[in-house]
Amino acid sequence: MTFFDVRIPGLPMTVVQADGNAVQPVTVDEFRMGTAETYDVIVQPPADSAYTIFAQPLSRRGYARGTLAPRMGMSAEIPPLDPLPMRTMADMGMGAMAMKEMKKSDMAGMQGMPGMDMAQMNMKGTQNGSMPSMQMDTPARSANSGTPSMEMPRAVRISDAEQIGIKPFPQPGPHTTRLVDDRPSSPIAVHRPPAMRVGPASAMVAMDPTARLNDPGDGLNQNGRRVLTYADLRARYPGVDGRAPSREIELHLSGNMERYVWGFDGYRYSQAEPVHLKLGERVRIVLINDTMMEHPIHLHGVWGELENGHGEFLPYKHTIVVKPAERVSYLVSADTRGRWAYHCHLLYHMKSGMFRTVIVS
Repeated sequence: MTFFDVRIPGLPMTVVQADGNAVQPVTVDEFRMGTAETYDVIVQPPADSAYTIFAQPLSRRGYARGTLAPRMGMSAEIPPLDPLPMRTMADMGMGAMAMKEMKKSDMAGMQGMPGMDMAQMNMKGTQNGSMPSMQMDTPARSANSGTPSMEMPRAVRISDAEQIGIKPFPQPGPHTTRLVDDRPSSPIAVHRPPAMRVGPASAMVAMDPTARLNDPGDGLNQNGRRVLTYADLRARYPGVDGRAPSREIELHLSGNMERYVWGFDGYRYSQAEPVHLKLGERVRIVLINDTMMEHPIHLHGVWGELENGHGEFLPYKHTIVVKPAERVSYLVSADTRGRWAYHCHLLYHMKSGMFRTVIVS
C-alpha cells in the first residue's frame, strides 16, 4: 500500500517492460512505482562489487533495501533518505493558473523591450516552468542497435475482421496484427457526469487539472538523477486495436482526507451505477484527480493504452497512477465480456468508496 522510489546508486537501470508489456528500452537512475505497477529492468554492473537496491516511500520515514552482489556476504553503502516531498500549487490544481499570473506580470515588464514580439511567443509551459517538449511519432527502435526496427505488423481492416469481441485481443508482440478502421470517422460521443458532486465526500475540485506525464512526481524533480516518467514509456510493438474511440467517459477521482471517504465523481461505490461498455467497442476513459493524493487506478479484465503522445506505440498498462490535480486519458478496447472491478489499488481507498463496477456486455 506504499509508493516507492527505487534506485541502485551508481548503477543505471534500463526499463524494458511496464506492467508486463514490452517498451522501448529507456535508461534511468530511478523510477517511482505505484501500488500494483510493475517494471522490468536490466542492469549491467561494470565492477566486481556490491550495489544497494534502495527503495524509499513517499513518507521518507524509512526504506527497504536489498543487495546486488557477485558473492554472498558482500554489501554496499546505504544512501541517505531524500527530503520529504512537498505538495505545491500544481497539486491543488492551480499550477497552470499561477504560471499564467506570473507570466502576465513578466510580460508587463517586457512590453517595452526592443525585439520582443509578444504575439509570437508561446506562453504554454510545462509543470516545471520549462519550455514544452516536442513529441514526434518515430519508427520503433531495436533494443540492441538503437536503429529503427522493421518489426511492423500488417494491418487488418475492420471490414475484413469477423465479429470483434468474440475473443480478447492479444497483447502486442512481434507477430500480432493491427486492426484499423477503414470506415468514415464519426464524432466522439462524450459522456460526462451531469455535475461533480461537491460536498462532504469531496474536499476539493481541481480548478485547472493538467496532464503531468513529463513530471516524475513530487520529490523527484531536479534531484540530480534521471527519473522515469510516463512520457518515457513507448511500446516496443504497436497496439493491436488501431481504431479510434467512439465515445469518451470522464470520471473524477474524489475524496476527503479528514472524513476519509473516497469515490468517483463524489460518490462512493454503494451510491454509484456501474459503467457499461458494449462488447467490442473502443472507448477513451478520462480520469481527473480532484484530490491531493496519487491514486493507482486499476481496471480488471481489459488493458488500458495510456495516451502519452506516442501514436501507435502507446504503452499497455493495467494500473495507471494519476497525480494530484492531473488529467489522464487512456484507450480501452472492451474485448472481454464480464463484470470487472475498477478501483484505486490503495485498498483502503477502495474499501472507503473509490470503486466502480465495469460491465462489458
